[in-house]
Amino acid sequence: MTALPDQSRLVETAAELVEAAKRAGADAADAVAFRRVGLSVDIRNGAVEETSRSEGDELALRVFVGGRHASVSTNGLSPADELAVRAVAMAKVAPEDRFAGLAPVDRLARSFPELDLLDPVAPSSEDLIDRAMRAEQAALAVPGIAKSGGTSAGWSLSGAVLVTSHGFSGAYMGSRHGVSATAIAGEGTGMERDYDSVSKIHAGDLPDPAEIGRRAAERAVRRLNPAQMPTGPATVVYDPRVAVSLLGHLSGAVNGSSIARKSSFLQKALGEAVFAPGIRITDDPLRVRGLASRPFDGEGVAAEAFDLVTDGVLQRWFLDSGTARELGLETNGRAVGGGSNPHPSATNLTLLPGERTPEQLIADIGEGLYVTELIGHGANGVTGDYSRGASGYRIRGGKLAEAVSEITIAGNMREMFRRLVVANDLEYRYAFNSPTVAIEGMMIAGR
Repeated sequence: MTALPDQSRLVETAAELVEAAKRAGADAADAVAFRRVGLSVDIRNGAVEETSRSEGDELALRVFVGGRHASVSTNGLSPADELAVRAVAMAKVAPEDRFAGLAPVDRLARSFPELDLLDPVAPSSEDLIDRAMRAEQAALAVPGIAKSGGTSAGWSLSGAVLVTSHGFSGAYMGSRHGVSATAIAGEGTGMERDYDSVSKIHAGDLPDPAEIGRRAAERAVRRLNPAQMPTGPATVVYDPRVAVSLLGHLSGAVNGSSIARKSSFLQKALGEAVFAPGIRITDDPLRVRGLASRPFDGEGVAAEAFDLVTDGVLQRWFLDSGTARELGLETNGRAVGGGSNPHPSATNLTLLPGERTPEQLIADIGEGLYVTELIGHGANGVTGDYSRGASGYRIRGGKLAEAVSEITIAGNMREMFRRLVVANDLEYRYAFNSPTVAIEGMMIAGR
């Protein structure tokens, strides 16, 4: 088994940095120490294409001198005094920032919940090769598959420590296991490819790698001989793996940094009905074995779960201490990047399911588009305008029909969110998770 260095040594290293910063003249400071280990294999056509292993240490120190602050970071365990002197010198010439500072003492975590984030058994290279091989073999066994687009399996282990000059000291470790597969169907210019991937904290939670390869292959075969759709308005249904992108756009729009910069299309939407009644979206850093779970945030603030949206109404922004002060609010424990300019971010963000099955949702639509892949980044966080390339399947007579591609779907996210309807097929596969969703009244640009 591959093991991390003793966490107590990482805590000591971060504490040494903070003490060195105080000796160098800092009024306050916080420091983080990371240790990461990773192993991955790539397989193509039954042969190992690449095996890679990585290990690394990282230190980051943030210091405050008067109303100024600066951050320094380094790979490896550099001398504490050297880093501290450099950071304090940088802070003294930095511009003043009246919102910067450590998190409020009364918000710091005093106990750490057990979130089961560490699988104590690390796979060997042979284990990962076996997982990737099984995924590829299953993909190649599906009729219509021409060749493998490559499969991979990986594992990583990481440890994080945060120490602050106002009394916080905390550490946690986490593991990650993943398998992915890409399959190619058809011949010549008519080839189509698709993929599937899964990532879990514990290896025991991974599905059979053969299932991952088979899903990738079946999706690729179903995409063969795509047609186009006529231009015009239509209801668009998002497959769960692309529906999570809508949560990503929402997360950016309600990020405290975007609100403070006045660069969000939801700038004045707090307390308003942004979604239809019944829609609920949660953010939960305390989910057991969650991919983005953590016992405390990047500033040492206690983790807490909350509703981002309740019954369609936007409840709050994602805030760290700095953006909270700028907005006249309190942090809600969403800081990342402690020791190096923390900023707010979502954790395990989830759109809760509705009551109808995806089949019932599609049957009620009758005619429309079912999207399985999105292309490009055409979402404007300032105006809410949305335009992305897409491919998937035509919905005819309330059922999925022929494959379609070379389509653009467009709308405005304010209107899209209001019209969003959810199915009941929620699965926790990623850090952001969503069931199938449908949005009426979008514009499709096709033939």
